Amino acid sequence: MTTPPPALLIAGHGTRDDAGAEAFRDFVRELGRRHPELPVAGGFIELSPPPLGEAVTELVERGVRRFAAVPLMLVSAGHAKGDIPAALAREKERHAGISYTYGRPLGPHPSLLSVLERRLDEALGSAARTPEDRADVTVLLVGRGSTDPDANAEVHKAARLLWEGRGYAGVETAFVSLAAPDVPSGLDRCVKLGAKRIVVLPYFLFTGILPDRVKQQTEGWAAAHPEVEVRSADVIGPEPELLDLVMERYEEAVKGDLRMNCDSCVYRIALPGFEDKVGLPQQPHFHPDDDGHHHHHGHHHHGGHAHAH
Repeated sequence: MTTPPPALLIAGHGTRDDAGAEAFRDFVRELGRRHPELPVAGGFIELSPPPLGEAVTELVERGVRRFAAVPLMLVSAGHAKGDIPAALAREKERHAGISYTYGRPLGPHPSLLSVLERRLDEALGSAARTPEDRADVTVLLVGRGSTDPDANAEVHKAARLLWEGRGYAGVETAFVSLAAPDVPSGLDRCVKLGAKRIVVLPYFLFTGILPDRVKQQTEGWAAAHPEVEVRSADVIGPEPELLDLVMERYEEAVKGDLRMNCDSCVYRIALPGFEDKVGLPQQPHFHPDDDGHHHHHGHHHHGGHAHAH
């Protein structure tokens, strides 16, 4: 008899917004429907039911002994780095004989960047968008915000990857809480950079109190700046790309294949404008002063980390 695959445990932030909590629970149910071969359960770290511990108990009662936990979070901040591992360690003490692996946060994955791009197109009105249209548009990507500088840097990384090869005038970054710049300051910054049209893009998975706040702050700023065209884009939402990505993170966790930042590596995945680099063999980088390699001068290939995947 073959060993059943590990169950999938989804860990969410939690929100005081009922619609946001329901969106998470719906998403977990949809994953379960799509993958009848897997026991799937989900819970929250704080603020909304069910707590993560209850989801673990539910799986254990269904006979599960091994599971892979995937944080349903775009960014690895305190929750993904500390709270979820601590909660899982606690569950391991409560339920003898269970074992788990832990997956990585979701963003900034190329498939999510394409959903964000779609949200921008929708906000601009999807009538044949031309490259010239995009060249007028400055995007303000608004993250949750964290006291963890690394988490805030991840939002900047997403912004940079969204900008690369897509033709927007720029993609600036702001945060809705705990980190600067806030939304009004981010919008001021866009104007200082010469923005004519701004689309505020929430870097959030589902509806909730924080994305609502982004929208309110945007509307407040826009009312005070009638000379600037400002639009609000929608959250990512329970798109097929998100469902697929959670399964990709599950597979990685199960195989123990936890890569660094190879999601957004041009040598692994086709990013806009860099499609020719996928699968390119990596050449060692010869320094012109290395003995015997002078003839390579002027033909340096990026290969600092040799990308041995």
